[in-house]
Amino acid sequence: MHLRKRVLVTGGAGFLGSHLCERLLARGDHVICLDNYFTGTRDNIVHLLANPYFEVVRHDITFPIYLEVDQIYNLACPASPVHYQRDPVQTTKVSVHGAINVLGLAKRLRIPVFQASTSEVYGDPSVHPQPEEYWGNVNPIGVRSCYDEGKRCAETLFFDYRRQHNLQIKVARIFNTYGPRMHPNDGRVVSNFIVQALRGEPITIYGDGSQTRSFCYVSDLIDGFVRLMESPPEITGPVNLGNPVEFSIRELAEIILAEIGGPSRIVARPLPSDDPRQRKPNIERARESLGWQPKVGLAEGLRATIDYFDQALRRPGELVATKA
Repeated sequence: MHLRKRVLVTGGAGFLGSHLCERLLARGDHVICLDNYFTGTRDNIVHLLANPYFEVVRHDITFPIYLEVDQIYNLACPASPVHYQRDPVQTTKVSVHGAINVLGLAKRLRIPVFQASTSEVYGDPSVHPQPEEYWGNVNPIGVRSCYDEGKRCAETLFFDYRRQHNLQIKVARIFNTYGPRMHPNDGRVVSNFIVQALRGEPITIYGDGSQTRSFCYVSDLIDGFVRLMESPPEITGPVNLGNPVEFSIRELAEIILAEIGGPSRIVARPLPSDDPRQRKPNIERARESLGWQPKVGLAEGLRATIDYFDQALRRPGELVATKA
């Protein structure tokens, strides 16, 4: 029998946060969703509002929050270049000040706190696939560094709080994730390609499309989150969570185009600054310590994601035009 916990999810109205809230409610928890709606949206959580154990707090995590809860999942941060480069100073503040605020709350309450870190801490990696022991190859002054270095600093804070205050921490490094409720204008390849193909627009790749990524379906990732949070206290992470099956960006575009059909064609544009050439997780630590590995293949996950965007496009005003 699961004992109901009061769980704070920062960034709970975002893509990943809304799925996490849904998962926690399904197992019987009392969920407090905190979001300032910078990239999250009420549409992602509207289906949860009738649940008496779901609360929504509009708040910016760069300011302290005072609540009584049993666990904290810290997911608050814009996670795509389009969004985090819009206000890079604020992006760094969200990662650093936000981490300080949730760690301070967890310290006061003596409760476990989870940090959603990122594979971007590896930068443009010289080690492939990337194990957790790899320290990364990050440009600290590049256009992406507000996110990369902000998340690296957040990890530092989490481990210093553990060493200095014996806080129970959990750190997950998230690799490319996709699924329903992705923001249509976030610049990520899966949402870009699907929306462009559904509209019959050119599918834009950057460079020659030979750079590679590994794509994890959202339900698999959320399962990894919960397993890590519920693991024994000595399992702190960082733990890579992602799908180790690797695809080139051009391959992904071709798969989506074949699935959707229509008049779209693939066109190339210049490669953005500091764009990683390869990204693939080594997930041996997750397999061994959490008993976790992805279950949803790319074809299955893409069908569900395409269905979501197809239905969204049919609702007037639901998706504004993308300029990817």
